[in-house]
Amino acid sequence: MKAIVFDNELKLDNNYPKPTPHKGEALIKIKLAGICNTDYEITKGYMGYNGILGHEFVGVVEDVNSENSEDKKWIGKRVVAEISWGCNDPNCEWCAKKNYRHCPNRHTIGIWKKDGCMAEYLTVPTNILFEVPENVTDKQAVFVEPLAAACEILEQLHIEPTSKVLVLGDGKLGLTTALTLNAYNLDVLLVGKHQNKLDIAKAQGVKTELLENFNTEQYDVVVEATGSASGFEMSMALTKPRGTLVLKSTVATGKELNLAPIVINEITVLGSRCGQFGPALRLLENKRIDFTPFISGIYTIDKAIDAFEANKSKENLKILIKI
Repeated sequence: MKAIVFDNELKLDNNYPKPTPHKGEALIKIKLAGICNTDYEITKGYMGYNGILGHEFVGVVEDVNSENSEDKKWIGKRVVAEISWGCNDPNCEWCAKKNYRHCPNRHTIGIWKKDGCMAEYLTVPTNILFEVPENVTDKQAVFVEPLAAACEILEQLHIEPTSKVLVLGDGKLGLTTALTLNAYNLDVLLVGKHQNKLDIAKAQGVKTELLENFNTEQYDVVVEATGSASGFEMSMALTKPRGTLVLKSTVATGKELNLAPIVINEITVLGSRCGQFGPALRLLENKRIDFTPFISGIYTIDKAIDAFEANKSKENLKILIKI
């Protein structure tokens, strides 16, 4: 099968072995995959991963290796899948909670111990599959994974209806987070440096402000989505005393950071990562968020290298690969 592989270099492999589903696994024919910044970071050495890239996808189940009639019902279904699954050891506290992303023996699609979705076929356990509602297009469904990550904030943190929320950063992560919090009728302001990107959120009812015009008042909840040290420092300064600072992006820097404001202002710092797919699919099914304006280009798998080059451009938001 065709597959986009990273093995010390990025390449298209036209003869990669087609996977065979293990017991309890589904064989999925991939229709559409999205390039995430994590995929780009892997090509620079992140996680030391080698194999097929990608974890954002929508596809159709072609086969299931199971005698269970409930598992067989997945055949022919259009699906998405959570990106991690655990060891399912009865003594594993994380698997008992179905919080597989923290299982120490987990597999993560296209990131850790498991080939990714940027290929013609993928195998995953049936217990992480979710059927895509009929009224949700492939171009919307491929965004379920990052949307679920934004929904995770509300799983971790109860935000009062009267709270003022700031999202700092207008990249894919910041836009998705602002649109998600707005969909839950929270008082959200998105601040960023690019008017064209802010306009995407503004068109869907989110209040926005260019950073250069921003009146730096403080907020009850601040979501850091810039991925920069300066953005982290600004986020601390914008969080009210006893407020909550949510870190959605990983800030990798050698710069010294002054964390004293966290102590002085008694700020709660919350790390937030992946999320559950159910709430994300419901938002899409109910047309609460439209990802169409995010799509900057769709490339065939044969043009995958070009797709990754396009993903590097700051002018582009989301690049998709049609398998």
